[in-house]
Amino acid sequence: MEATNRTTVTEFIFLGFSGAPSLQRTLFVMFLVVYLLSLMGNTLIIFIVLMDSTLQTPMYIFLGNLSFLEIWYTTATVPKLLATCLSKVVTISVSGCITQYYFFFSLGATECILLAVMAYDRYLAICCPLRYPLLMSLQICLRFSVGSWAGGFIAPLLPTILISYLNFCGPQRINHFFCDSDPIFKLSCSDTFLVEALGYTCSSVVILSSFLLTMSSYGHIVVTIVRLSSQAARKKTFSTCASHLTVVTIYYGTIIFAYVRPPAKYNFTIGKVISVFYCVVTPLVNPLIYTLRNADVKKAFRKFLARKRFLLNRSMQEF
Repeated sequence: MEATNRTTVTEFIFLGFSGAPSLQRTLFVMFLVVYLLSLMGNTLIIFIVLMDSTLQTPMYIFLGNLSFLEIWYTTATVPKLLATCLSKVVTISVSGCITQYYFFFSLGATECILLAVMAYDRYLAICCPLRYPLLMSLQICLRFSVGSWAGGFIAPLLPTILISYLNFCGPQRINHFFCDSDPIFKLSCSDTFLVEALGYTCSSVVILSSFLLTMSSYGHIVVTIVRLSSQAARKKTFSTCASHLTVVTIYYGTIIFAYVRPPAKYNFTIGKVISVFYCVVTPLVNPLIYTLRNADVKKAFRKFLARKRFLLNRSMQEF
């Protein structure tokens, strides 16, 4: 009978933000607008980096990688979030849930590593400007990019494999809008101690190590900025890194709160609210910060618009 019960759950039901039924439509419109803006903003950055030859440098190659990552990172969770705002019953198969878990944490780990790499790139550019072309050549930049993706997708592989062997015998309601680790563990009738310990260890190692490397880079940058004799030089250099540091603060602040902790009590309401920041808000904030605070990207965007206007006027004259 026990074995039979353990095979009864073949799908899960997302609860989403069902605790606020009167706000469902408002939440749907809000999340949809942010999601579409995020897709458009990140796609635009990728297009500009690819089309403008002046942006074919390590800094903007990493930025293009980050924008490409953000598109898939938010797409891994937001569609189900939107569905939970419109429908009372939104389901996902057990295998689909595990797949979502893997891709969400793979992309999240990739972002952590990529942010650390971007901080290291800025450290070399500001603290070692004469050796920067040698230390961060195009070949090395591409290796860092590939390594970030490879490391991110390897990190959660073993915990995902162990989760696939768990038994789920009810209840089948996930008190979340995506297949996060804690909600999955709560639904399992197997012993989850090993997979929980391994999962939290992996997430803590990836998050904390990349965070410490990132902050170490920015620490050296701050020291270098302070030593600059010219106030104008200090202002320009700090402005270049301020946008990066803003992204780092928002992203790491939320994921450290969510995942760098022992597998103890978990408040699902707070967890869902915090998840909105790194699943929905951060992928939109990244392109906004990098474009609004970056003169090179704004210049390339103006060139793109001017070229489009020229081609449009030319086609209208020919017509």
